[in-house]
Amino acid sequence: MSSNYGYQNNYSTTSYGAQGGADGGGFVQGGYGGSQGGSQESPGGSKTYGKDTLRPVTIKQILEAVQPHPDADFKIDGSEVTQLSFVGQVHSISTQATNNTYKVDDGTGLIEVKQWIDNDAAPENARPVPEEGKYIHVWGRLKSFHDKRHVGAHIIRPVLDMNEVTFHGLEATLAHLYFTRGPVDTAGAMTKKEGSDGMFVDSYGGNNMGAGDASTGGGKILPAKVSRNSRMVFDLLQSEPQNNEGLNVNMIATKLGMPVADVYKCGDELLAEGCIYTTVDDETWAVLEY
Repeated sequence: MSSNYGYQNNYSTTSYGAQGGADGGGFVQGGYGGSQGGSQESPGGSKTYGKDTLRPVTIKQILEAVQPHPDADFKIDGSEVTQLSFVGQVHSISTQATNNTYKVDDGTGLIEVKQWIDNDAAPENARPVPEEGKYIHVWGRLKSFHDKRHVGAHIIRPVLDMNEVTFHGLEATLAHLYFTRGPVDTAGAMTKKEGSDGMFVDSYGGNNMGAGDASTGGGKILPAKVSRNSRMVFDLLQSEPQNNEGLNVNMIATKLGMPVADVYKCGDELLAEGCIYTTVDDETWAVLEY
């Protein structure tokens, strides 16, 4: 009997990182994630699901997922998540008549995973129980019962190559960056989604001033901690026609409709980060190119 923990022949896969329906997804044309029709519910469950997203995550992300109301799907990084996958180590196992419960830890948190037992399955097709201390890959749905979260597992399979643990961590990071900073553009840079905080120079308030696009000669990367107002000032310094002296504080304030005092604060922040420098006097700035 092969130890596939319920993997069986329901999905076509090759190795971790493949684009089969049981894998964690990946960047695909038009968006992130795969799709998976339907879901396995508890006996008597009445929910049916159409096209569900499949997203690789960490347990920390699962524990911090937001649920707007009890009947709503959970959200991670502001995006609804239905089916998810994660990798972790089995800490303990509890076997009952109808289901097995595993406590799984991936280094970021600990969560319970429940998998229903198919009592009608032939003995040769029965799912073997994972061993304590072993790593497993879980696919399932996040659930909440009496304010306690667990994952209802559709599939649990053993991790036979520890590179899969590393790969999943990278894939979960990639998905997180996609949803928080936007997809990768044709120039290979991640474009910040409107209304989200990112580390790339981008448009603000719907007004694209032309900075931050590597394909148009901008592409200057600002530290993630730089404030929104400072990014607006930096955008203007990059895009506004000017001589070698740069722009004066008063002109910046006029162009942006920003109080002069706030412009000074932005200048101090950008100077401290080494993004701009003073030219003819302390009130005239230009972008530091390097």
